[in-house]
Amino acid sequence: MYMQKRLFIPIIFLIVVVLAACRVGRNYQRPALALPGQFNSTGQVPSDSSIAGVEWRQFFKDPVLVALIDTTLKGNYDLQIALKNIESAQAYVKQAKLGWLPTLNLQATASTSYPSKNSLNGISLNTFLGTSHIEDYNLIANLSWEIDVWGKIKRQKEAALADYLNSFEGARAVQTQLVANVANSYYNLLMLDEQLQIAKYNVALSDSIVQMMRLQKTSGDVTELAVQQAISQQQTAALLVPQLEQGIAIQENALRILAGQLPATLPRSGKLEEVKMWDQLSAGVPADLISKRPDVRSAEAQLVAANALVGVAQASMYPALTLTASGGLNSYKAAKWFDINSLTGTALGGLMQPIFQRRQLKTQLEVAKVQRDQAEFRFRQQALTAIGEVSDALIKLDKLQTQRQVATDRVETLATAVGQARLLFNSGMANYLEVITAQSNALQAQLSRADIVRQQLSASVDLYRSLGGGWK
Repeated sequence: MYMQKRLFIPIIFLIVVVLAACRVGRNYQRPALALPGQFNSTGQVPSDSSIAGVEWRQFFKDPVLVALIDTTLKGNYDLQIALKNIESAQAYVKQAKLGWLPTLNLQATASTSYPSKNSLNGISLNTFLGTSHIEDYNLIANLSWEIDVWGKIKRQKEAALADYLNSFEGARAVQTQLVANVANSYYNLLMLDEQLQIAKYNVALSDSIVQMMRLQKTSGDVTELAVQQAISQQQTAALLVPQLEQGIAIQENALRILAGQLPATLPRSGKLEEVKMWDQLSAGVPADLISKRPDVRSAEAQLVAANALVGVAQASMYPALTLTASGGLNSYKAAKWFDINSLTGTALGGLMQPIFQRRQLKTQLEVAKVQRDQAEFRFRQQALTAIGEVSDALIKLDKLQTQRQVATDRVETLATAVGQARLLFNSGMANYLEVITAQSNALQAQLSRADIVRQQLSASVDLYRSLGGGWK
């Protein structure tokens, strides 16, 4: 009998060790992604470096823009919410790290019971104890410990860590998008400033043409129709002024609200043409996106968490080994409550196997597997979207450079055409429609060029963001 007792504990220990080796769920492995070797849509030479590694304070060279981004990152509410999500996920991680420890509860109770004097208990108390009531005082500590036989607690910890990483990368993704939004809005504001100056210049130019037409009418060289056409052209340019001023005010308000501030004007230095761009924007290799771009890393963290939860759901279908123990003080008199003889204790080990749970456990496992597949699809889609955004930004940068040169040449050509048209009109070799048409074309060319310059700056920002830059 003694030998049997000595062998019982090692056998139980061996069973637990063997079962503990039977971990459920599969360890996470990144799905194979079909990524190109390089961003070759524009024939760019592949490079191991990427502009994404540059801190945003060094990427943007305008001190006013840098100060504006810094203010926005401190005051933006979306980013503050994302940071609070990190704190929440961190609390769950702390909880998950202690999941393998037992739970311990302390309970103190005191009760008095007065049975009926005509009941069996009442008569027995009065006969044997000489009292009419029962007192019971307890101070008990209850301990419960679930042995992580199937790795369920380990998978729960893995899921919590992945959720924390997801919230962390989510905050980074919010910041990269925020930095890009501020930069693009700032460049749009500079474009509106430039277009406003162009519109005001054309209003003044149109005024001189109107005066010239009126002088020609007085001398009988043109009719009233020519004067009206010149005035209409002037009004077209004048209409742009309040429209652009409206756009500027709205853009300023949007930037202030983005920074968590009340609407107001924004200071800015320099002009659109004075913004310095990087001479070379290296995109690196597509595989770097998986490790550098926050939203892709966030999608992968969601996949890791979903994979771990499959293991949790699977482990819930297997037997749970639980050890429980309780101990404390129990007495029928308050005076003897803390006496050494009042000590009491119990210990219990139990194995519970779910048999019929109305298909709840199986449904949880099936749903967990579906959610893991969905997370994998989202991860693949996010990686593919990232590749596409980088490719689009590279194409824009390449083609906008050509567009900018053509637009610059067109502005210079039309500026010369306006001057020549006025000279020819004064010498009687051109009619008034040619002068008005030349001025109208010049106005549209100047406005279009300012927009192309803004698009070029925005394309560089989009490339920086799409590569994962902006969170450092």
